Amino acid sequence: MPNQPLTSALAGISGILVAPFDSDDAFDGRRLPPIVDRAVAAGVHILVANGNTGEFYGLTLEEAEAFVRSAAETVSGRVPLVAGVGRSVKDAVRLARVSAAAGAAGLMVHQPPDPFVAPRGIVDYVRRIRDATELPIVLYLRNDAIGTAAIVDLCSIDGVVGVKWATPNPQRLAEAMRAAPDHLIWVGGLAEIWAPAFYAVGARGFTSGLINVWPERSVAIFEALERGDFADARRLIDGMRAFEEVRAEEMNGTNVTGVKAALAMIGHDCGHCRPPSAWPLTERQAHKLRDFLAREGLTPPRS
Repeated sequence: MPNQPLTSALAGISGILVAPFDSDDAFDGRRLPPIVDRAVAAGVHILVANGNTGEFYGLTLEEAEAFVRSAAETVSGRVPLVAGVGRSVKDAVRLARVSAAAGAAGLMVHQPPDPFVAPRGIVDYVRRIRDATELPIVLYLRNDAIGTAAIVDLCSIDGVVGVKWATPNPQRLAEAMRAAPDHLIWVGGLAEIWAPAFYAVGARGFTSGLINVWPERSVAIFEALERGDFADARRLIDGMRAFEEVRAEEMNGTNVTGVKAALAMIGHDCGHCRPPSAWPLTERQAHKLRDFLAREGLTPPRS
C-alpha cells in the first residue's frame, strides 16, 4: 500500500518547519539544514513545509514553491515530507503539482480563509487539489463551525488519509471521529499543550512548532502519551509552557515570532517574521523566552 509509510508516520509528530529569511527579506533555504538534521536525529516522524509555523500566508507562491523544494532536498527522504497547499484553488493546485515533483510524500490542505466559504465549496476545493496529483491528502481543519456533516463529506473524499484537528473542541473531534470513515488518522493540530486532551478522545500524534527549537522535548512528550503516562506528559508539557505562553500572546501574533526568536537565541538564526506577525518580541517577551531557554540548557554557554 503506497500510503502506508505516511499514514504510519501521521500518528507521530508532524514538525512544522519555519520559513527562513535572510536580512534582505528573501527566502533562504540554506538555513534549514541544522533544524531538519536535529529534528530527524531526535526522532520527529514527519516534517511539514508551508505550514502556519512556516508563515504560509506571508509567502509568495514562488517562495512557497522554493520552500517545498528546499525542504525536500534537505530532508532527502529521511522522513516523510508533507507539503502545505492552499489559498486560491488554482494556486493550491499549482503548489500541489510542484510539491509532488519535488518529492513530497503527501499534501496538507489548509482550510480556506476566504470570508465566503460554503461547506460544499470546500469539498469541491479539496477534490480539485486531489485531482492534480496522486499524493495522499491530510486535511487541516482550523474551524469546526462547518459542522460534522461537512467534515465527514471532506473525510470521505478519495485520497484523504488524515485530519489535523486544530480547534480547541475535543468533544466535536470525538463526534467527527465517530461519524467519519474508519481508515483516517486523526492528529492533534494544536501542538503539545492540547495533545493530552486530543489523545483522550482517540487522536494520535500532534503537530509541533517546538521541534524547530527543542525536538527532543516533543519526542519525549509523544513517547509519554503513547505509553499512556498522562502524568509524565503533563509534567513535560509544563516544562515548556513558558515557550508556548510567549507564542500565544498578541492574539497568537507572536506564534512564529517566538519560534524564530528562540532559534536566534540558540544560534540557528532563521531571520525575522513578516507582518502581520509581530516582530521583534517585546523586551518582556524576549526576557521570558531567554530565561526559559537558559533554564533548559538550550542556549550556548556564555564565554
